[in-house]
Amino acid sequence: MLSIDLTGKRALVAGVADDAGYGFAIAKALAEAGATVCTGTWPPALNIFLNLLERGKIDDARRMSDGRLLSFEKIYPLDAAYDALADAPEELRMSKRYRDAGDFSLSGLAQRLVQDFGERPLDIAVHSLANGPEVKKPLLETSRSGYLTAVSVSAYSLVSMVARLAPLMRPGGAFLSLTYLAGERVVPGYGGGMSSAKAALESDTRTLAFEAGRKFGLRVNTISAGPLASRAASAIGKIEKMVEYYAANAPLTEPLTAGDVGATAAFLASPLASGITGATIYVDKGYHAMGVAVGAGEVL
Repeated sequence: MLSIDLTGKRALVAGVADDAGYGFAIAKALAEAGATVCTGTWPPALNIFLNLLERGKIDDARRMSDGRLLSFEKIYPLDAAYDALADAPEELRMSKRYRDAGDFSLSGLAQRLVQDFGERPLDIAVHSLANGPEVKKPLLETSRSGYLTAVSVSAYSLVSMVARLAPLMRPGGAFLSLTYLAGERVVPGYGGGMSSAKAALESDTRTLAFEAGRKFGLRVNTISAGPLASRAASAIGKIEKMVEYYAANAPLTEPLTAGDVGATAAFLASPLASGITGATIYVDKGYHAMGVAVGAGEVL
């Protein structure tokens, strides 16, 4: 019988700050399959996340199928906007939410992993990172700064992560990121350069799969997930309507769950997916296959 077995593997899931999003669901699925899991959390959200864990506020969500609670081997501060600590403005480094975090850059994360676990500490790295400060603005009204921030944090950070973590990966390692259909089709309201960032993320996935595959023997894939009414997605402003629209028009009408994406991530990170790299895998109940909205085809 085939099963997903990640026993003895260590995963890093970058972008976990609560129990509501895809990052948390992926971390839980990897742990269910036997992996140990570390996280990278945005410094302004770090203390809140730690308090949620310490006070048992998310214990129900952490409960796994065998009754154990999902635990994190390490929780690192991570701001993926910065490749090195020196890149962060001094004002930010000295601010209340950052000054005690240590090196919260991507290079700092890599260094901490080596310090904590040795020279080749990782098998799986998950990029669940995105930030579009002007996501509610149409592209035509997006500032250069807002656009570049969206692309920097939501797309380039994957390039930086692979560059810094690939040398730390053990044989058979895998990278995984999260994208959205707006990277290839128009989704009104998903603005601020975020659609451009997702398009870049998907293109970079293919190129990184080639480069990291040839240089390190690693796989790189991305999951194009349907909308989820998580806390992070609430920044879009109309996420509930997007969820309803997908359910009304997808081939499978039951709501998409974070667990659906988590299970796919566990598969892609496992040896069962050893032949898959450079791919965009749709986990959206089939919505991506539709050419017109349900009902609209009846009048064509």
